[in-house]
Amino acid sequence: MPRLLRLTLLSARDLLATAGPFVAIAVALLIAAYVVLKPTPPTRVVLATGPQFSDFEAFGKRYQDELKRFGIEVVLQATEGSSANRRLLRDEKHDVDFGFLRGGTSEAVLAEEEAKGGAPLVSLGSLFYEPVWIFYRAEAAKKLPGGRLSALPALRDWRVNTGSRGSGATGMMLRLLEANGVPRTAVKFDRQDQGPGVAAFLDGSLDALVLVSAPEGAAVQVLLREPGIALYEFEQAEAYARRFSHLSPVALPRGIVDLARDLPPRDVRLVAPTTMLVAREDTHPALVQLFVQAAHRIHGEPGWFARPRQFPTPQDSELPLAHEAERYYRSGPPLLQRHLPFWLANLIDRMWVALLSIIALLIPLSRIVPPLYEFRVRSRIFRWYRLLREIESDAASPARQSGELLAALTQLEDKVGRITVPLSYADELYALRQHIGMVRDRIRQGA
Repeated sequence: MPRLLRLTLLSARDLLATAGPFVAIAVALLIAAYVVLKPTPPTRVVLATGPQFSDFEAFGKRYQDELKRFGIEVVLQATEGSSANRRLLRDEKHDVDFGFLRGGTSEAVLAEEEAKGGAPLVSLGSLFYEPVWIFYRAEAAKKLPGGRLSALPALRDWRVNTGSRGSGATGMMLRLLEANGVPRTAVKFDRQDQGPGVAAFLDGSLDALVLVSAPEGAAVQVLLREPGIALYEFEQAEAYARRFSHLSPVALPRGIVDLARDLPPRDVRLVAPTTMLVAREDTHPALVQLFVQAAHRIHGEPGWFARPRQFPTPQDSELPLAHEAERYYRSGPPLLQRHLPFWLANLIDRMWVALLSIIALLIPLSRIVPPLYEFRVRSRIFRWYRLLREIESDAASPARQSGELLAALTQLEDKVGRITVPLSYADELYALRQHIGMVRDRIRQGA
């Protein structure tokens, strides 16, 4: 091996041996920080949606596609609806991370659920309007004044389906009827799931069908175009919104359903709660950030009821806003995620505090590396001075022969000649050789 290369490798070995413990400490601290902070999010999450063919299911599939780009598998769990989603998220026995939750849950109910020890929930923001659609059969309204359903009290004795027990539509409809002085027993409620309910409504088994859904829902799209099916208009929409804080007055624009057929033939006033995307409080922050960004792409476009970039929004949220969601609404996506792959940006974003702390700890410790390195190299030379001093001391003793001492010096000089040190320490090696020569001269003069 060339001497220059051997010297370089030797210097590298000395440096590695000296700095190795500090590198090991840094690696151990990084591993500990990684384990504690868990910067890498799970690659599988469960999103509670809603009944088959519902708007919740349709939006859930879009979230699946959005998160797939980041290597996250979104498993959709079908439920009865909003109320069922809230129960699943509260119950830690169920493996549900996110869910759609319709507005309108009272503060008393939320406080009671918190008191029972369920998992704390946080909101990622409001996503879209879910109008209250009351479809009715035109045939059932023939006996009403004007041949149409113009007020909710006219629903007395009608057969009305409000969906399954977990949908939340029944509770909302009962509050609307109560505000109109209609007792619960005055309406014949049916509690079929959305699919069977729509089928029963279309075959004439029901007089009316209540859906609380975004217009993207398949059932809404079908019923808005079905002949013989009419849509109830909330002519007092503003009054309902003033009475119920979770409701907003919205208008179904003329021709939005079908421009060619001019459906509807005029603007139709409706009332609508907003739907939130909700997560458990302990959900990984990186997942929350990804879902908020996905919500911006999915719900940020203009729709039948929303203006461009109106949603998602932190407004109208009945639950505390998640920290990552608040961060997104304040300053947009994290700066690193705009320029780096998600996995790298997320790793740096979650670990930078730990990295700075580790660096701050290692900087003072690193100051002793140069002295240790110097000591390690110089000790390779200095340890031979002990033997040289012993030979020099023996030279004053008459019991030792000069020939024996000179032989010991020659042997010492041979060993020193095989010492390899970095060039910056060569002067000390040559000084040792000079001192060996001085002792040899003294011994010869004494002989």
